[in-house]
Amino acid sequence: MIAQLNGEVARKDGRGIVLDVHGVGYRVHVVKEHGEKLTVGAKVSLLTYLAVRETALDLYGFANTEALDYFELLITVPGIGPKSALAVLSLAGPEVLRRAILADDTTYLTRVSGIGRKSAEKIIVTLKDKLGRLATGEAGLLSDEVEAMEALQSLGYTLAEAREALKHIPATASDTGEKVKAALKLLGNNQRHH
Repeated sequence: MIAQLNGEVARKDGRGIVLDVHGVGYRVHVVKEHGEKLTVGAKVSLLTYLAVRETALDLYGFANTEALDYFELLITVPGIGPKSALAVLSLAGPEVLRRAILADDTTYLTRVSGIGRKSAEKIIVTLKDKLGRLATGEAGLLSDEVEAMEALQSLGYTLAEAREALKHIPATASDTGEKVKAALKLLGNNQRHH
């Protein structure tokens, strides 16, 4: 099993990156956000998961153990393969997933990660016991984020724009109103830069 690769990013494309490790190019699928941050020529160390199928050997790379752990948890869910797990992590991230799973919040999971309700239910049922007890107050945080996402959509932003903006708001935004204001500020700045 290939568990870690250290090398230089040789190229990037829609399928991930090619990592040059001492003259051998490994195609590695990475979460979207991580892939966008990497530049060609950058030295990088990735924790990897080798998915073995009848017709292919696919490498999935992660910046830290938490992301790899959640990927490995997600692929234990019936019907969630490595590509689906990577797609979920690209949109939601480990902390968002943990909170949604522990709060039994399928609405939040479907809105934030873009997966269907049945898949969200499977993820929650399969992983809830593995993730332990919900810390107090997190369920409220989730409903605030769902409400903020719906408010942004009612103002004409797409689900993807709302999701992306809410991922980057300051942690100090504690209620729905503050989350919407912070997200609008980010969305306004993004539009001015285009």
